[in-house]
Amino acid sequence: QSCLRPARQRPSQEPGSGGLPEGVEYIPTRKKGKNPMKPVGVAWYSLYSRTRLGYLFYQRQVKKARERYPHGHSVPQPYCFPGVKILPIPVLSNNYSYLVIDTGSSQAAVIDPSDPLAVQAAIEEEGVMLEAIFCTHKHWDHSGGNEALCQKHNSCRVYGSALDAIPQLTNPLADREKVSVGCLTFEALATPGHTVGHMVYVLDGGPFGSPSCLFSGDLLFLAGCGEPFEGSPETMLTSLDVAMGLGEDTLLWPGHEYALECLTFASLLELDNSALEQKLQWAVQQRQEKRSTCPSTLGEEQTYNPFLRTHRPELQEALGLWQGGGEDPDAFRARVLKEVRRRKDLYQAT
Repeated sequence: QSCLRPARQRPSQEPGSGGLPEGVEYIPTRKKGKNPMKPVGVAWYSLYSRTRLGYLFYQRQVKKARERYPHGHSVPQPYCFPGVKILPIPVLSNNYSYLVIDTGSSQAAVIDPSDPLAVQAAIEEEGVMLEAIFCTHKHWDHSGGNEALCQKHNSCRVYGSALDAIPQLTNPLADREKVSVGCLTFEALATPGHTVGHMVYVLDGGPFGSPSCLFSGDLLFLAGCGEPFEGSPETMLTSLDVAMGLGEDTLLWPGHEYALECLTFASLLELDNSALEQKLQWAVQQRQEKRSTCPSTLGEEQTYNPFLRTHRPELQEALGLWQGGGEDPDAFRARVLKEVRRRKDLYQAT
């Protein structure tokens, strides 16, 4: 596979006045692979995340996805910088794992290895040595491949938060702790909310003259963010602000292919957002061809992702929310975030 160098995606033609581009049919994402966390309730979430039943459900997911998508749910495109190669691996029905390679030493790390067979196939095809697994959180669709890969790669270490019950964890990480794999340097950032121990990982692009890369797990998606299963809106807002403290040119590599669903929802909130219209048109074209929508940039996300626009008056007005007299600005933003989340959950349920 040839490599692409990062460039901001732009549609080939001007978008229409709103909604989808003229002549393009939107196929609802619910016709595709289901998100296992959508039917969530307190009891279901406890079973999925804390019991053997969750692991059995994950195994069923893997089996069905391998049958339905023998070559993966999307066509990924490797990205190359001088000395670095990032290979998205489409797994399950909408997840992404990422193989990150130091091309000079052929040492590699993988982020969130959901399906060990798919990850191992990529490792063998690239001819690299797996030195590290970085887990963003404990959910099986992000950590289910840890054990099988560790059995095959004896020197591989598993990194993540000690606050999450991550399978095969060997090296618990603290907030802002750094890990080197060959010439690659990853920084772990604590971003609780989706789970108590959720972490994201930032690959430092400075030594390679390239943008940094944010592997965001279930914190942040293209035009969306994860459910705060184990945190409040205030907690999630703080975690999103941590991510947005990175540079605008930082590349966003999310844990799921949710772009079309999230952008379509966002377009219902902000009807006159031209950046959103353009990105939606581009995403429709990508998904019609089963192509991945990764990566975007944090700068782009701030122009159309409603979960990152809680400070924007146009979004607040669209939601019918106004800051109370004497209300703390961050408390108001958390209230805006809570309302966006509520509406997104209702949208998913329809």
